[in-house]
Parts: sequence; C-alpha cells; structure tokens
Amino acid sequence: MTGAPAPNETIVKVADWAAGRTDAVLVTLGLGSCVAIMLHDPHACAGAMAHILLPSKSLARDATNPAKFPETAVPLLVQRLATLGADPRHLVAKLAGGASMFAQLMTPGSVQMGERNIAAARDVLRRAGIPVTAEAVGGGAGRSVRFHVADGRVEVRSVGADAIVI
Repeated sequence: MTGAPAPNETIVKVADWAAGRTDAVLVTLGLGSCVAIMLHDPHACAGAMAHILLPSKSLARDATNPAKFPETAVPLLVQRLATLGADPRHLVAKLAGGASMFAQLMTPGSVQMGERNIAAARDVLRRAGIPVTAEAVGGGAGRSVRFHVADGRVEVRSVGADAIVI
C-alpha cells in the first residue's frame, strides 16, 4: 500500500479548504492548535472542510487567505456548498483540533491559541446559525481527521489514543 490518497480523498492542508459531494473524503493531518471546521448538508450529500490557523484576521500580517480564519472560512464554505446544491438552512457543523500543544511553556492563566481557535469557530458558526452537532477539541494531543461526506461521519485519530467517530 502506498502513501497516496485514495481517488475520492482530498487532502486539506493548513489554511486550506475543500468541498465535495457523495463519496468525497476530506482529510486533514496534524491538527495541533488549528481547528478543522466541517460543514455538512445531509440532504444534498455535500460537505466542506477548512483547516483554520488563527482565530482572527487581526492576528495575521497577511489576511488575504480566507481559509486561515473562521470569520472568513465559514462564509466561504457556505457559499461553496450552495454551488454544490446544499441549502444553508440544512447545514450542521463538526469541529476537531484546537489542542494546547505547548501548555507547559505558557504563563499560567493565559489563553492558548487552540482554545482561542475553538471559541472563534464556535462563535462564527453560532452567528451563522449553523449548529455544532459534534466535536473533538482541546486536550494536549494533535489529531488527524477523515470527513466522509456521504454520511457526515468524521473519524478523528489522536496521538496516543484510539480513533473516535463523531
């Protein structure tokens, strides 16, 4: 078996996004403090994922990439899903990532980047009226994610733990 993705798999890199229908599988590897935002319309069998890097455009020197931030990634995904036949009123969200990778290096009481990314993603989705139906967030371990668009299933693998499905 080679390391190449299966024909229906799309790799979503850091500060990137992808969308697909039916048998698409959207994969992101090595989520640390980053958060994968996955939107799914089960009626249209359409889904999209963004691998967000920062909680806000105000924290970036270069804010031109909309997939980098929840505030721009979520509207981008909603728009792209609409072109695939999704109804924004049917969208549900799942979140993964947002680990505190370097908690031991932080000042006690300070807010970790992972926590900030989770809070920002939740806030943007709440304001967009998209319910979060499941999440695998926080903690101290990195994760990899496989989002099966056909049924909305998300397999989350964490370092040193068994895979879970959300």
